[in-house]
Amino acid sequence: MSTIPDITDTEEWAVSSTLKQRWPDQDIELQLADVETKLYPHDRELTTCPALFWQVGETSFIIVKVAERTYRSQFYYRGYQQYGTGKSEFDEIADCVTTLLQVHADKETDLRQEAEEANNP
Repeated sequence: MSTIPDITDTEEWAVSSTLKQRWPDQDIELQLADVETKLYPHDRELTTCPALFWQVGETSFIIVKVAERTYRSQFYYRGYQQYGTGKSEFDEIADCVTTLLQVHADKETDLRQEAEEANNP
């Protein structure tokens, strides 16, 4: 049995509020989930951890709670297009979601520029 506490209402509210600021015209549904992950690189066993998952357009986002007040995050377009924040863990969920959304916005800008350059050689 996992000793990692579930996502609290306060943590869910912090993420939801941040998403409403980022996408004010969209009603984004947060989904509670359980995921299996290695807590440490040398672990042989996976640990079940609570997570928050949501999708916007073709992008999927996840925040995984790996301990009390410890979070990991990533977003992805497809299984092979996974992106993290460059920081392995956060001790505040608000910092975690804000950084995740900033990195996503930067990636979206890069993708738009790449598409424009491909269309205008």
